[in-house]
Amino acid sequence: MEKTGNGLHRFGLVGRNISYSFSRGYFSKKFEALGLDSHRYENFDIPSIADFESVISNTENLIGLNVTIPYKREVLPFLDALDASAAEIGAVNTIKIRGNHLKGYNTDAYGFQKSLEPFLKTYHKKALILGTGGASKAIAFVLKQLGIQFSFVSRKSKSGDFTYEELSEEIIKEHLLIINCTPLGTFPNIMDKPALPYAYLGPKHLLFDLIYNPEKTEFLRLGEAQGAVILNGLKMLELQAERAWEIWNAKDY
Repeated sequence: MEKTGNGLHRFGLVGRNISYSFSRGYFSKKFEALGLDSHRYENFDIPSIADFESVISNTENLIGLNVTIPYKREVLPFLDALDASAAEIGAVNTIKIRGNHLKGYNTDAYGFQKSLEPFLKTYHKKALILGTGGASKAIAFVLKQLGIQFSFVSRKSKSGDFTYEELSEEIIKEHLLIINCTPLGTFPNIMDKPALPYAYLGPKHLLFDLIYNPEKTEFLRLGEAQGAVILNGLKMLELQAERAWEIWNAKDY
């Protein structure tokens, strides 16, 4: 990893309303455990993506950034290059900075795939992706790689996808993998949940929630009550963070 003027290595998270952030705590503990006293990780909580340029220009010794809601797609015009998978996904959650050159990567896909695969069964052939934001693009990318058919579910009707009102018993029982990519249920609004007909879930269903706080969202709790296997987003976050760390430390660009 390149050093800058005063020896500091600065990293951070770009997002909005991110005081709850997993990343700052995770990397701060990592730096302490590795004895990296010159490393700092901080939150860049910006009200608009237009403020991204000021983060880059006013933060000395910045080496790497993570990007979270709602800027995973909005940040793209500010980057000089994209990794091949990030370009295909169309969303970035990791940025490597070398001088004035910014390159975007997507480690969400890696984290999701590695945390999902141990729980997949042969009957998980079709999936529902709840939400159509930046995170959902990485999920769709992975499902495509795994050969799992998927449909998006959103509040408004889009060609080839479902609205929540259209989710019948038949559709739910046909799609045995359901991934929540919406923020519904995130602390402090822990009683919020996607508007699914939960009564149609069963033991063959696998429910994955990208949310990690709370540990068990209402979406997962209601699925578990119907016998479904449930996973939250913590392992995915840990894996994507470690992949980001590898990218920031790699000599190649």
